Amino acid sequence: MSDDVTQYINKTQPWQIDVCEKLRAMVLQTIPDVEERLQYGKPHYLKNGHYAAVIAVAKDKISFMVFNATDVPEVKGFLRSLGKGERKAVDIKAGQTVDYDALAGILKETTAAL
Repeated sequence: MSDDVTQYINKTQPWQIDVCEKLRAMVLQTIPDVEERLQYGKPHYLKNGHYAAVIAVAKDKISFMVFNATDVPEVKGFLRSLGKGERKAVDIKAGQTVDYDALAGILKETTAAL
């Protein structure tokens, strides 16, 4: 685990720290040998040198984005497409229930070929 990522997370609001730590644990558990690093000011996760996911904290939300997601369908109100659909993101707000198992499933699917 990266100290830089820990510092990034610890500078956020208490509810964001909780969600970020759960997202981080889910990524570390889902992708064996994942590389965690602070890049472009945000926690990035790489598998075999390829981007797998990123956590981005904003004032009122956390965005969790996965890469290589062209084949993952968009889910209205849950998973939105970015770019040409090769990236998908989930926005999490305070008090929202997060389906970490669903996110882990998506992450497994998007990193299987990396």
